[in-house]
Amino acid sequence: TFWPQFYTATILVWKQLLKQDKYKKVVIEILRFLVNEKRIKLFAFVIMSNHFHLIWQPLAEFTPDEIQHSLMAFSAHQIKNDLLQNHPEVLSHFKVEAKDRDYQFWERNSLGIEFI
Repeated sequence: TFWPQFYTATILVWKQLLKQDKYKKVVIEILRFLVNEKRIKLFAFVIMSNHFHLIWQPLAEFTPDEIQHSLMAFSAHQIKNDLLQNHPEVLSHFKVEAKDRDYQFWERNSLGIEFI
């Protein structure tokens, strides 16, 4: 069993992508899924225009890293699809030259601190 933890994730170079409610809703829907599937216990969260904070606890056999990866990967996929369809000019601001991806939405240095 894991202890509850504080977790922060930031949009690439602090861009204001989460300013739009529809992208906040993407994060909320993923959190709802993780709670409903009993992967996490969610104590609190706040979403700002360029980052979010969570206080959560991984449940069952899921590790914090697995849950964080699911959250970041699925949200990036959902946001990319919406931008591609509705705002291609905005999507271009997230183009990166990386071996494993064409676009990046989240900074790689998200922060997770366990409460003990």
